[in-house]
Amino acid sequence: MHVVKLDLRLRIAAALALVCIAIVGALGFTLYRASEDLESALVEQLVSEEMDFLVKRAQGSPVPASTSGPNLQYYLIRDVQDAQKIPSAFRALGPGPHDVGTGAEEVHVEVRDVEGVRYIVAYDAGAHKVREGRFRELLRIALATAALLSVVLGYWLAGILTRQLTDLAQRVSRLAPDEPQARLERHDHDREVAALAHALDKYHARILEMMQREQEFTANASHELRTPLTAIRTSCELLSTEPHLSEKARARVEMVAGAAEQMTERIETLLYLARQSAAEGAESVGLRSCVNEAALPCRDEIARKGLAFEVPIREDAVVKLNRRALQLVLANLIKNAVRYTDRGYVRVTYDAPCLTVADSGSGIAPQHLPQVFERFYRGDHDVDGLGLGLSIVRRICDDLGWKIDVQSQPGAGSSFSIVLS
Repeated sequence: MHVVKLDLRLRIAAALALVCIAIVGALGFTLYRASEDLESALVEQLVSEEMDFLVKRAQGSPVPASTSGPNLQYYLIRDVQDAQKIPSAFRALGPGPHDVGTGAEEVHVEVRDVEGVRYIVAYDAGAHKVREGRFRELLRIALATAALLSVVLGYWLAGILTRQLTDLAQRVSRLAPDEPQARLERHDHDREVAALAHALDKYHARILEMMQREQEFTANASHELRTPLTAIRTSCELLSTEPHLSEKARARVEMVAGAAEQMTERIETLLYLARQSAAEGAESVGLRSCVNEAALPCRDEIARKGLAFEVPIREDAVVKLNRRALQLVLANLIKNAVRYTDRGYVRVTYDAPCLTVADSGSGIAPQHLPQVFERFYRGDHDVDGLGLGLSIVRRICDDLGWKIDVQSQPGAGSSFSIVLS
């Protein structure tokens, strides 16, 4: 089950609103209960005083069996005939206070027996219940208004409280890991935000230092490795010209030369990725010449297999992008196409803005398609390779904002398309 998490501002606003609603609700409930208890006490006091007055008056002078006043009714029961005159709801009541009826028809009744005479005072509480209902409605309106105001004010206050964090997040999102930046910590920050910004400044400084060390190491390592590789390739070229070299020895020399060439290509690729050359400035690139340069390392294998290498791209087709990045992408895609194609063709086409490398090779099984861009993944384990080529292609495309897609059918070849946006 997916749980939707609210952002910090909404959570703060919700917390403030809930606290305000809880306080207003508790206060309203307390006021309601207090007013209800107070009015009930006043009613009971009124009925009790009226009962005392009625008893004193009856003892001083005769009182009719049934009299009434504003919201009050008085009953005296001296005999059976007087009992028949009172409301039936009061006849079975014993001495003491009673509540008869509910809602707007509720009546507070007090019964007292004095010297063989039963006295009954009834107070009509309907007006009291009406006022109580109006007070409840007023409390509901007040609670709803307070809830609305608390949500609005809470969101506004939360915006003020999180403004510095939002600004800090925006500035962090614009940071470049390999470039010095202005300090995130500012003198107007609150203490907690300043502590966070200070920690981020220190972290960015460590990343920058680490990136610089990595780039220096990569540059030094690649330089140091190129020298012996160049010597190996040169020696192999010289050895291959020896007239008395046996075919077996010549094949081994060619194998060494090929391994040195592959090592050089991989060093160039790793150097490019380590330096993040995708961030370098774009330049106008002739697509046809770039494709031909990228295919140079595969020319021998293309000729050996008798493949048709087709590049139906116009000579004047030019795009503005990172040339080295495009060469690396094309080199990996063409090498991959040649590796998995034993007969037929390898074709590179361009239909702006889409550049496609297609082949008539063995194709890719449907279950392998979702994983072809994963590192170290090889659908066919019988073919040499580390499974890094397509993952490097995906990384470069992601860095430059290019979209890459693959279409393939087993036995019918594959097609890798790149949208050079």
